[in-house]
Amino acid sequence: MSGSDERATITPYPDGPLLVRGDVELRTADGETIAPHRRTVALCRCGLSTLKPFCDGTHKAAGFRTDD
Repeated sequence: MSGSDERATITPYPDGPLLVRGDVELRTADGETIAPHRRTVALCRCGLSTLKPFCDGTHKAAGFRTDD
């Protein structure tokens, strides 16, 4: 974490990614840090992104739908 006291929030976008805002530390399954490059990131939920763990918009063309 960067040391900020800003509380992180995770918001599921309907039929799309998880929007993550605030001070978070992203890691791979092996524990390596992933640089988010911005304060708000969109994480893939459909599993089809070529930029995993980040969303690349593939969910739209694939017709990904959430239950909400």
